[in-house]
Amino acid sequence: MKKSIKPSLEKIVPEFGSSFFYENFSQEKMNKAPIWHYHPEIEIVYVNGGTGKRQIGSHMSYYRNGALMLIGSNLPHCGFTDSLTLNKSETIIQMLPDFLGNSFFNIPEMTGVNQLLEQAKKGIVFHGDTKRRIGARIEALGMLDPFDRLLGILKVFKEMQQTKDYSILNAEGFVIETSLQDNNRINLIFNFVQEEFTRPIPLEEIADKVSMSVPGFCRYFKKNTGKTFIQFVNEYRLVHAAKLLHEKQTSITDICYESGFSNFSHFNKLFKQFSGKTPSTYRNELKYVVS
Repeated sequence: MKKSIKPSLEKIVPEFGSSFFYENFSQEKMNKAPIWHYHPEIEIVYVNGGTGKRQIGSHMSYYRNGALMLIGSNLPHCGFTDSLTLNKSETIIQMLPDFLGNSFFNIPEMTGVNQLLEQAKKGIVFHGDTKRRIGARIEALGMLDPFDRLLGILKVFKEMQQTKDYSILNAEGFVIETSLQDNNRINLIFNFVQEEFTRPIPLEEIADKVSMSVPGFCRYFKKNTGKTFIQFVNEYRLVHAAKLLHEKQTSITDICYESGFSNFSHFNKLFKQFSGKTPSTYRNELKYVVS
């Protein structure tokens, strides 16, 4: 049995002379291990190239050709890169919602950006040329002094607000917005799934982990994620399977079992429901997809 990872409240400290945190990571300077965590800061993440898992709130998907995401305050998420992602770089910008003052985003000129940040509470992902254009602007901020970098961030927000080339990741709502205890509990659940998804996870075991009865746990999880626990675990396994279909040349049967499924026909059925394609079709089409 692996040792369970504790839920993580990430403490973010801006560099001296700045009201926000800006960092660029590369193959030589990797980001931290991809565990579930949360923080009060709004976060922009641009992954330049590569492939990996995207896990924000109760949303899970697999990205190719990089990713650009806007993540709202205290929305639990997992790291997006690791040694297998093979991205060129990863840039992260993090700032408190009031980093420009309590009412700055309420002024008339910032109405659209304020609406964008409200949507970010559910998580936003940007696509195609928009992803790459805004991503290049984000990377270029690293060459600017603190004042011009601040102006650049506002321009990034404006571009994000103006585009229609995006998706809301938790459209049905991810409603944990209140207590630290709830954030800790949901992160404990998510980290446990991340560690143990390759084996059966009885409801009794996960309910005991968070000191709840099984009926109480099932109600709590469905209320706060919009999904049953079984659905959540299966989606995690399916995203992992999609990653393996891209990265490994092993048989689809082996990928089924390596992803935590014990029945191949059930895996095929769930994968098609989740992605719209069978695993074999998904693998065959990967080389033609640019997203």
